[in-house]
Amino acid sequence: MISAVVPVFNEEESLRELHGELSAVAEQEGYDLEIVFVDDGSSDSSWEVIEALVAEDPRVRGVRFRANFGKAAALDAGFTAATGEIVFTLDADLQDDPKEMPRFLEKMEEGFDVVSGWKKKRYDPWHKVGPSRVFNAMVSKLTGVKLHDHNCGFKCYRGEIFEEVNLYGELHRFVPVLAAARGWKVSEIVVDHRARKFGQSKYGVRRIVKGFLDLLTVKFLTGFGQRPQHVLGTAGLGCFFLGGVGLMWLTIQWIISRIGVVADALGMDVVHLSDRALFYYCLGALILGAQFMTVGFLAELITAYQQSRHKVYSISKEVGGTPPDESS
Repeated sequence: MISAVVPVFNEEESLRELHGELSAVAEQEGYDLEIVFVDDGSSDSSWEVIEALVAEDPRVRGVRFRANFGKAAALDAGFTAATGEIVFTLDADLQDDPKEMPRFLEKMEEGFDVVSGWKKKRYDPWHKVGPSRVFNAMVSKLTGVKLHDHNCGFKCYRGEIFEEVNLYGELHRFVPVLAAARGWKVSEIVVDHRARKFGQSKYGVRRIVKGFLDLLTVKFLTGFGQRPQHVLGTAGLGCFFLGGVGLMWLTIQWIISRIGVVADALGMDVVHLSDRALFYYCLGALILGAQFMTVGFLAELITAYQQSRHKVYSISKEVGGTPPDESS
């Protein structure tokens, strides 16, 4: 079975057309298709359209949020409701073309677990395309997952991935990165990007700031998620070192300035630590170092607790051995 998960926010005009296109592809290709619409707190008639589609087509399922919780939450709810072995995600605004689905599956057959769309030719305004390209380059550089379009909502996944990858906040655009960090194979294909027919874009300038902050979170999770003290402790030790060296230097100056003969020979005035700005910088560095170390230890305790409940590895397959006796 193939599941198509579609987050919806005020898309009443496009839902029936999208359903028709998905159904046409499924009929042409012989897919056992399931369509999951997740209404993320729409204020228009989107939910009424979804209810009508559910009544008309048994392949359609609907999930409705009480309020607008964001795209990541909508996708997570859709992944939970989906039952397909292969899960597609696509936007409800008709800019993603369902006719591309067979090409995604062909790429999956090459041994990949995640296939992301690449909107090489886009019909979005320049102020959206430019920052998006910069952001995509930054994500690829920092995470090592080389995709041209991390922001593309048209993606294809193996269903098992969502047993291991948890979504929250606005991390939906980083699912390939989070999956790759656990050993799943990621690739991409160029997809047709169509001009918007209805409504308007839900993203503005704030998306850039949020995306950058989310990138820092993902970098930390994928790079140091299981060893937070390595980065926090290193920062703490660095602050301790700088503060300690600074205080040592000030102490030497303080001692020398109080040895009359030496101070006169060097032309030094009596050093009063409270008058030196460096003294306060050094104290601040020591305090900051202690905070980094403390937070690192707390993060290690939380990580250890999580590891006792959830496995930190991902098993591809097992062979050999004797299965356990379930009757005992």
